Amino acid sequence: MTTERDRALPAVTDLTRPFWEAANEGRLAIQGCQACGYYNHPPRPLCDRCQSGDLRFEEVSGDGTVWSFTVMHQKSIAGFQDSVPYVTALVELDEQKHLLLVTNLPGVSAENVKVGMRVKVSFERLSDEIALPQFVAAAS
Repeated sequence: MTTERDRALPAVTDLTRPFWEAANEGRLAIQGCQACGYYNHPPRPLCDRCQSGDLRFEEVSGDGTVWSFTVMHQKSIAGFQDSVPYVTALVELDEQKHLLLVTNLPGVSAENVKVGMRVKVSFERLSDEIALPQFVAAAS
């Protein structure tokens, strides 16, 4: 298990702050375009679909599927040395095709992860200000 001091914390910027504030409250919020309804992640200044600047963070279900994954065996990532092997995945959220989040899959062994596997968001507290959205296997 990693500890707060072992792990690098994400850089919070003005653009990403609403994402991290929601995560700190145990909610997954994704930047949504108010003009066309498209979700952008990671957050951007303009909508990827229509180039509108009318973007707001909206709470999403946190449900999705494993779109792709890799099993990490190297001990070269600070804070994860004692966790190998661990799974790093791209999760596609249910709200939109190709709405992908890079994540860990804590509690899912490398032998049990599969593309298409149903997952749900959970949050790991890294500091008083940062809770990291991660995904766990959804109940069958």
